[in-house]
Amino acid sequence: MRSLAAFSTLALVTVANACGDAHDHAHESPSALRKRLFPQAQLTKPTRPLEWGDLNIIHTTDTHGKYCWLLGHQHLSYPEPNYSGDLGDFASFVEHMKQIAVEKDVDLLLIDSGDLHDGTGLSDGFPAGGIDAHDTNQFLKQLPYDIMAIGNHELYDYINTWDMYTNFAPALNGSYLSSNANITIFDENNNTVSVPVGNRYRKFTTRKGRRITSLGVLFDFTGNDVNTTVQPVADMVKEQWFAEAIAEEPDVFVLVGHMPVSYDNWPTVFNAVRAVHAETPIIILGGHTHIRDCNQPDGRSMALESGRYMETIGWLSAKLGDSSDSQKNITFSRRYLDQNRVTYEYHTQQRNNSFDTAEGQNITQGLQELSDKYELSTLFGYAPQDYTISRNPYPSNGSSLSLFINEAAPYALTFNNTRKNISNIMITNSGSQRFDIYAGTFDKNDQIAASPFLDAFVYIKNVPLGVAQQVLPALNAAGADERRKRDLGSVLQQREDELWKRGYVDRRYMDWLEEMDRRHDGAVKRASQNLTLGYVTSDSCPGVGDDTLHAPLASYDIPDFIGSDAPSASNDTLIDFVFVDFIQEQLLEILNEVQNTTTYTDSDVESYTDVLSNQLLGLYAQHAWN
Repeated sequence: MRSLAAFSTLALVTVANACGDAHDHAHESPSALRKRLFPQAQLTKPTRPLEWGDLNIIHTTDTHGKYCWLLGHQHLSYPEPNYSGDLGDFASFVEHMKQIAVEKDVDLLLIDSGDLHDGTGLSDGFPAGGIDAHDTNQFLKQLPYDIMAIGNHELYDYINTWDMYTNFAPALNGSYLSSNANITIFDENNNTVSVPVGNRYRKFTTRKGRRITSLGVLFDFTGNDVNTTVQPVADMVKEQWFAEAIAEEPDVFVLVGHMPVSYDNWPTVFNAVRAVHAETPIIILGGHTHIRDCNQPDGRSMALESGRYMETIGWLSAKLGDSSDSQKNITFSRRYLDQNRVTYEYHTQQRNNSFDTAEGQNITQGLQELSDKYELSTLFGYAPQDYTISRNPYPSNGSSLSLFINEAAPYALTFNNTRKNISNIMITNSGSQRFDIYAGTFDKNDQIAASPFLDAFVYIKNVPLGVAQQVLPALNAAGADERRKRDLGSVLQQREDELWKRGYVDRRYMDWLEEMDRRHDGAVKRASQNLTLGYVTSDSCPGVGDDTLHAPLASYDIPDFIGSDAPSASNDTLIDFVFVDFIQEQLLEILNEVQNTTTYTDSDVESYTDVLSNQLLGLYAQHAWN
């Protein structure tokens, strides 16, 4: 997979707060013990208190270690204020909730389902010679997680996996699990051996004496680096260690993993456990697809997935009863909490001046100091409006895809380029853009969030304009006859399946947003303007899952590939055909399909510029947004 970790510093401008339109606390002295201010935006309170059970769980997943997500989403355009809490706020929330659990005399667990790496900013903006997310993980270690599972983003680069194996997992004292993910190391005799990155499973007893057995499962991921191994889930459940792990009946199985709770391999794990323990309560905590989702495999189980990017905090409770209830359905509840101080203070019954704990304040302060160290506040310019990936149609003035390919790329790729005056068409994949751009400050951290991949731009010279214009529609399977559509559909599905195995979740997340918008009459609710924008969820569990009412986010279908405007010239005009190296194989295949005059090969492809895809928006912002 293309690395998200490195970042090439561009010509720098000035310094502002790294998360855009910020809360005042970001400007305070790092040495001062801050007291967080109430969010500037008007946030909606939760609709009702949480339902507590005998066993309760706070769940996080897919945090991806991004600075503006660990220090809170700070732009003022909705839905960003919904997620404006920082990791220090979350730590304070957990501490208060732990105390409430003691007062209620019930159990409360804290669990994470993986993907701590590859966000932006604090995790990925590290100086040369550093290790992705190593510094941010020091703050995550301070939270009292009972179980953390490995994610696919911990396996893209061996050095990151090694850091998790040697530094992170040992610090969690058996709570970091990698049931089917191994790392190859040298043993004491200098022989190579494959060992789990963390523990395969954990058995522990809660404060109330409940016996828990946990796993940490990863989906069938194939994009891992050399000297790391991911065992297919279907093979994992046949292992002797797995049989030994589940042989003794606990009070509850808490199965954690970086695997979506719908349309994946959790049934394989669930059925393997159920074959041995037909009535034991099972709780599944998944991740990876970045969505809010819940289902119940049977009456004594629940599976929960809790979003992404420190936007959502999951809540699950179970009223287990006593041994006489061992065959009755269990009463579960689940909730998707917006990650902000209004939510936290509501559910802990604290006020702004009493909410912060010493541990939470220290985490906030430490993250801010780390931001200063990484110089993440470097300002490129001021975005004049919001630009979104899928909440505005493509093409349009509000589309970040249009901005990237029609405005930023033509400027940044031809700036100081000897081929500037030669007409061109530029193509990239829409998945290269990972996060929306919001009005206000646009800094180094925002750039990495929006466009993190380090793709190189290459080109083929002297391609007839009429031929080049056929490639983008063909890549997107537009205008094809029915037979070709069927053939292309099969190819595209195979491509999608392969991308899924390599860890790409964009299409699943976009499809979910579109479905939620359609099911909840998004256009009507947005037009009424009596609710702020945010996640609106329908899942397969009883009742309403969302903690706070919102109008659903708009969602438009976007193509897999996007291209710049064609020059005004005749079809036989020879142009530079520019594209990212990530799509080179696909593009050459299509290019040879739409014409038969020339057979294009890799030898026809040359480097177009030294500018990488993750630099385009910063260069453009310095030019157009100052």
